[in-house]
Amino acid sequence: MHSGKTGAAKSGDGHRPLRFRGPKSLGQIVGAVVVVMLAAGWLVFQADKSDLPENPSSSHVGAFTVADLPKEARETLALIDSGGPFPYRQDDMVFGNREHRLPAKPNGYYREFTVATPNSNDRGPRRLIRGSEGETYYTSDHYASFHLVERN
Repeated sequence: MHSGKTGAAKSGDGHRPLRFRGPKSLGQIVGAVVVVMLAAGWLVFQADKSDLPENPSSSHVGAFTVADLPKEARETLALIDSGGPFPYRQDDMVFGNREHRLPAKPNGYYREFTVATPNSNDRGPRRLIRGSEGETYYTSDHYASFHLVERN
């Protein structure tokens, strides 16, 4: 029997059906997503930079000279140049560049080496990556960013 009331019908469980509230709600959702994405991007760029030089001597963004590197990275670089031995069993293993932050090269082109991190109970986040042609990249944030190590 019809009660004579008009409007949206209720579902059998007594709850009102969900309705799209129009562009205002969509705008609020898009705005919230943008805010979250901006905050996440800011956090990535605010990663621990305590061991990065404040003013790298290179004029290229994302490039350091050997002197700009932390002491532990310079020590690892000397080990790489002399062919080892390396203190970590994972050193001199293929680096797959899965993050695609280094120039694209065939698999096996890059090798990775641990840079000791003071007060760390494990290998820590710092690495040197060496290409087959001798180019070297430093990361202090476990592959989130890289800096080309310029050598004279």
